[in-house]
Amino acid sequence: MILTLDRLAAEDSSRAGGKSLALALMFQNGFEVPETLCVSTEAYEAFVSRNGLRERILLELNRKEFRDMRWEEIWDASLRIRNMFLTTPMSKALAQELGGEIGSRFGDRPVVVRSSAPGEDSVKASFAGLHDSYVNVQGIDSILDHVKRVWASLWSDAALLYRQELGLDVATSSMAVAIQEIVAGTRSGVAFGLNPNEPSQGVIESVYGLNQGLVDGAVEPDTWILDRKTQKVLEHRAAVRELRMVPAQEGVCSESLPPDLSRRPPLDREQVLRVFGLTRALEQLFGSPQDVEWTFREDRLVILQSRPVTTGMGAQEEDQRSWYLSLRKSFENLKAMRVKIEENLIPAMIEEAEALSRQDLTSLSDAALAEELERRRRILDEWKETYWTEFIPFAHGARLFGQVYNDTVRPSDTYEFMDLLSDSGLVSVERNRMLEGLADSIRSSPGLRRALEAGEAIPDKGFADLLGVFVERFGPLTTVPSAGEKAGGAVVRLALEIASQPPSEFKATDTHRERLEDEFFSKFSGERKQEAAELLDLARVSYRLRDDDNIYLGRIETRLREAVDLGKSRLAGRGLSDLEGLPEREVIASLVDPAHVPQTCIAEFRGEEEQVPDFALRARQLIGQPAGPGISRGPARVICESSDLLAFKSGEILVCDAVDPNMTFVVPLAGGIVERRGGMLIHGAIIAREYGLPCVTGVPEATQRIRNGDPLTVDGYLGIVIVGENEAQ
Repeated sequence: MILTLDRLAAEDSSRAGGKSLALALMFQNGFEVPETLCVSTEAYEAFVSRNGLRERILLELNRKEFRDMRWEEIWDASLRIRNMFLTTPMSKALAQELGGEIGSRFGDRPVVVRSSAPGEDSVKASFAGLHDSYVNVQGIDSILDHVKRVWASLWSDAALLYRQELGLDVATSSMAVAIQEIVAGTRSGVAFGLNPNEPSQGVIESVYGLNQGLVDGAVEPDTWILDRKTQKVLEHRAAVRELRMVPAQEGVCSESLPPDLSRRPPLDREQVLRVFGLTRALEQLFGSPQDVEWTFREDRLVILQSRPVTTGMGAQEEDQRSWYLSLRKSFENLKAMRVKIEENLIPAMIEEAEALSRQDLTSLSDAALAEELERRRRILDEWKETYWTEFIPFAHGARLFGQVYNDTVRPSDTYEFMDLLSDSGLVSVERNRMLEGLADSIRSSPGLRRALEAGEAIPDKGFADLLGVFVERFGPLTTVPSAGEKAGGAVVRLALEIASQPPSEFKATDTHRERLEDEFFSKFSGERKQEAAELLDLARVSYRLRDDDNIYLGRIETRLREAVDLGKSRLAGRGLSDLEGLPEREVIASLVDPAHVPQTCIAEFRGEEEQVPDFALRARQLIGQPAGPGISRGPARVICESSDLLAFKSGEILVCDAVDPNMTFVVPLAGGIVERRGGMLIHGAIIAREYGLPCVTGVPEATQRIRNGDPLTVDGYLGIVIVGENEAQ
C-alpha cells in the first residue's frame, strides 16, 4: 500500500495517481524533488470497503439523479460524506501497515500531505485546487488523520461537480495520497511554461516564504512574462510585498515581511531564467507545457509538483468548472468580501429601495410610468447580478466554518455547527417576532379580536401604531390585497391566524450554543483560537446574509411590482381585462401605445387545481435531503405563488418549490417544511432550524406530487416525506 518514487512506473498510474507518478518521473530523471512516499489507492479501497463507507457514499449520491441535484444539495452531500471519513476510525491493521512505513521514513519530521487522484493532473483533466493538501503535518497519528481528510476531499462539492462536468464515474473514483517532506523554501512560486492567455509567452509568479500564500491568494506575487522562444523577460509586474507564509506550530501562518525584503523582488534575473529553464526541461520530459510549483531551498531549486497546462486549451464555453471553483473562497477572501458587502452593498441596496419608495408613481403619465417600469427592471436586474457574483459566493463562509468545525470537533451530527449560527439576527425572524407581538395583542384583547374579524376600525392605538411600523419596515406581505381590503389587511389576517394558536416559543438554545462554542474553542490555543473566533463571527454574518440579502432584494422587487400593479390598474381603467398574468413587457407596451393589444400568459399550475383520477398511481414516499431534524405530521398546504400563503392555517405542512425569505412569515404557523430545492443553507432550511421545525429539501416535483390537504409525515432526520395516513398510527 506504500509506493516509493524509485519504483513507480507508468503502469502504476491507477494506483499512484497523476501527482505521484509525475514526481517519480522527475526523480528518476535527475530532477530534485522532496522525499516522497505514495499511499496507494489500495489503502483507500481497504478503508472504504472494510467499514461500509462505500455503500454509505453511494446512498448519499443516489438520493436522486446526480444530474438533477442542485449545487446546494451537492455541497450538503459532500459535507455528510466528509464527516463519515472523519468519524470512522481506521482499522488497527491498516493504521499499522501505513504508519509503520511512514514513521520509518519521516519520523517526527513535518510533512505535506497531498492528493494524488488517478486522472488528476493529466492533459485532459486537471483537478488543480479541487482536492485538499495539508502543509506542516507532524506525527504518525496526525499524518494518518490528514490522509483520511485527503481521501474525503475526493467527495468535495467542487470535485463532484468537476467529475460530473467531465463525465467521470463518481462511483468508481478513488484516491492516492503523496506524503512529502516539507521544504521550507525562502522563495517559492509557480511557473507556466505556456501562458494560458498568450501561447507565445511563459509566466513566472513568485513570493517570499512558502507557496501556500500564493495558492490561496493571501499573498500577492511578483510576476514575470517571458518570450517562450528567446526566454527574454518581456515584463516584470512588481507586487506590494507585505507578507510571507511560514511554517507554524501546526499548519502555516503569515508574518510581516522584513523591510529589506519588501523592497526587492523575490527572484533576481538569473533565478527567473533558471526557473523558466526548468519549465522548458520539464516540457521536454513530459511532452507538453507544464504548470510547475517550485521553491528555493537556499540555492537549490526544488520541484514540489508539476502538471500539464490545461487552462485555455480548448475549454468549451459551457464548461462551468471555473464558476464552481470561484464559490470556494479562502478565509482571507471572505473577510474582504464581508467588508464590501456590509459597508457598501447592503447599505446601497437599502438606500435604493428607500429611494424608490419615496417616488410618487401616481403623478406620472402613462409614458413616464412605462419608462419608470423599465428603469426599475434594470435596477432589479443589476442587483440580481450582484447577488450572484457577491452574495452567493459569500455564503461559503458558513460552509467553511462547518468544515472546520467538523474537522476539529468530529460531531456525530454533521450539521451540529448550524446551531452555532442560528439566532444570528435574521431580518425574517425579526419580522416574525413583530408578527407574534401583533398576535399577542389580539390574544389579550377580545374586543380587538372582534373588531379585526369584523373589519371594523382598529380600536387599539398601540396595535394600530405597531401595525403601521410593521408595514413600513416589512411591507404589506402582498401587493395584491383582497377587494376592498385596507392597507395592512393581509398582516391583520395573518396575525389573527397566529393568535388562534398558543404563543410561539422560539428555539431557546443559548445554553446549548454556549456549550458548543466552548467545545469548539477548546480545540485551539493562542493565535489559532483568535482565528477560530474570527471564523465563527464571519460564518454568522455569512449565514445571516444568506437570508437577509433576499429580504433586501425583495424590497426592490416589491417597488417594481408596485409600478407593474399601477400600470395594470390604468389598463383596467381603459376596459382591458385578464390582466393578472400580463407580463411586464406587455404592460409597458400597452402604456406607451393605447392601440397595443396585450398578450396575456397562461396561468401557472396550481397544486390544488390538479385533477388526479382516483385510480391514478401516486407516490407514497418521497426522498429528499434531511435539512431540519424532527418528525411532524399535518395536512399539506401547497404554495405555488405568494398569494397562496395568505390561506395558510396553523399546523399545516408548507410545501413549495422554494421558500423565499419574503414568504417566511407563515413559518410560525407551520408544522414542517417540504421544498423542491435542496440544501442546508437555502432559506427554508435556515428558517426551519430557527424554529426547530422538521424540514426536508430537494424533493423532486414536490408541488406536483403533493396536493393540498394530503396528510404528510415529514422525517427531517432521514429526508423522507410520507404521503397519506400513517397506517401504523
